Amino acid sequence: MSELPAGPAWLFCPADRAERFGKAADAADVVILDLEDGVAAAARPAARRNLLATELDPGRVVVRINPVGTGEHEPDLDAVWRSPFRTVMLAKTESGAQVDSLAGLTVVALCETPLGVLNASEIAASPLCAGLMWGAEDLLAGLGGSSSRHPDGRYRDVAVHTRSTTLIAASASGKAALDSVYLDIADLPGLAVEAADAAESGFSAKVSIHPRQVEVVRRAYSISPERRARAQRIVDAASEADAHGVFALDGQMVDEPVLRQARLLLARTVLAP
Repeated sequence: MSELPAGPAWLFCPADRAERFGKAADAADVVILDLEDGVAAAARPAARRNLLATELDPGRVVVRINPVGTGEHEPDLDAVWRSPFRTVMLAKTESGAQVDSLAGLTVVALCETPLGVLNASEIAASPLCAGLMWGAEDLLAGLGGSSSRHPDGRYRDVAVHTRSTTLIAASASGKAALDSVYLDIADLPGLAVEAADAAESGFSAKVSIHPRQVEVVRRAYSISPERRARAQRIVDAASEADAHGVFALDGQMVDEPVLRQARLLLARTVLAP
């Protein structure tokens, strides 16, 4: 299974805040209605009822459900089955078997525990898995740590390792890879740097926690007319009769990996000048 995403800008929205659903849908490519950490335990019954009442497009909605084995998991599943939504994000996924238990649903597996990260390849290989996302904060808590980032905002090595592991595991199974959230809502320049790195590294999308972050992510996944023109020249040169195997363009060697990168750039959105 593949598919996902409908665009690069995904946005969490607490499912107990129905008044925010429309704004989230207007802002983002995909809305993640959250039944897990974004909702207090006492508010979850109301949040589940909101799934049944909303008229959001099921093709642009993912429902984050609580982990397998918790008391909230089955009530979440019951609400999903009574709703029009059939794509879920499974919090704290730790095995392929957990994904397989969600037969009939499309699953985005959230790798955010030590065991989940160790089993990322197995999780991605599940036929029900359409994509992987990673999470730093639950992971660090599970490791006994207290912060996923250095004081200057850079991720600690263990978070960088997890990010890379999740991306590679998803790609190896032909699944989408979603980059984790940027918690400092006011730091849009920092988000821009991280989102650009996600785009250039191969993540299919980056997930936001606030609507103001969405446009920053979209711009990071767009390409300028100049970069697009350069990529088009590479593709055009490769298609010429005398361009076979490795060739040079403007003094730069172009081989198959460079050509593939150019084609991928052309598949991304053009950023208007």
